[in-house]
Amino acid sequence: MSLDNKPVWAGGCQCGAVRFRVEGALGDASVCHCRMCQKAFGSFYAPLVSVDEAGLRWTRGERKLFRSSNLVGRGFCGDCGTPLTYEAPDGIALAIGAFDDPSGIAPVIQFGIEAKLPYVDTVCTLPGRDTMEDEQAVEFLARIVSFQHPDHDTETWPAKDTTI
Repeated sequence: MSLDNKPVWAGGCQCGAVRFRVEGALGDASVCHCRMCQKAFGSFYAPLVSVDEAGLRWTRGERKLFRSSNLVGRGFCGDCGTPLTYEAPDGIALAIGAFDDPSGIAPVIQFGIEAKLPYVDTVCTLPGRDTMEDEQAVEFLARIVSFQHPDHDTETWPAKDTTI
């Protein structure tokens, strides 16, 4: 919470080059199944939350913008490619997964269901296992050193060069 009791949310891209801060109540969270959102997120759907009534401020770096249609722009990190925004004439929505703590931002509606992939509703019924349960991958996983930006603001960025 901020000093004036407004909720405060922060987040950014995977590499930390772009960070944002939102002060105030978030709008409705949603998932969009339209083909354009599937492509923009490289995923089954786009989880988004409106920030129209809240104060959005970019605190580090600048997002790049891809004009995906005559009316919509898609913001992303130009360094790591993380999807960040959906920008239309009626406002901006942020990618829920880009928030430092997305656990409290639950979608309340689905859009674009005409393009919903036929297996999306059954994904939660698939068998699941913890990452370290994959015995064939344990040695590989033990050697991984993450270069992902932590889920909080930092004084500097980047800690080191992470380009391949």
